[in-house]
Amino acid sequence: MSDKNKKRDIFNPYISLVERCKRQERAAQRELFERLSVKMFPVCLRYVGDREKAKDVLQDGFITLFAKLEDYRGDGFFEGWARRIFVTAALMYLRKTDVLRQAAQIDNEALQAEPLLKLEQEETAHLDADRIMELIMSMPAGFRTVFNLYAIEGFSHKEIAEMLNLSEGGSRSQLSRARAWLQERLKQKK
Repeated sequence: MSDKNKKRDIFNPYISLVERCKRQERAAQRELFERLSVKMFPVCLRYVGDREKAKDVLQDGFITLFAKLEDYRGDGFFEGWARRIFVTAALMYLRKTDVLRQAAQIDNEALQAEPLLKLEQEETAHLDADRIMELIMSMPAGFRTVFNLYAIEGFSHKEIAEMLNLSEGGSRSQLSRARAWLQERLKQKK
């Protein structure tokens, strides 16, 4: 391996593996699946809130990933590129199962968005990551989806509105309600 390839692989460790997968090497595909599934399963689980459904979404995500692997040109980190595929797979699952209907209904009611509640650090400091994940997964689907897209994935309300076919106000309202819901559950745990 040349020095240039070594440096490239240090900064983006999936590059060589992706190149092997593009050549249809089964061992590379298996390795990519094993390396990515431990990182992408929690992403799927955060969106759908159920382990068995998350496994289905993960499988759908990998089908899409391997089908689109030729589109990855090595620009940017592969894991980020792959993550978008899995988030999209989760959103497609939610749309297909009509779980996001509740979010659209709230948006259609034109509710005034409440000021966004901030989760206090001391409220979350004593919780471990598993407990926080459990709380997020137990949120109503519309809240959970917008919360994940905004607070965890970093999408803007405009982007979320386009993805979920909501208004920006509807996205803000869902996030505000998700934060209030989460804050209430955190208070109950004290």
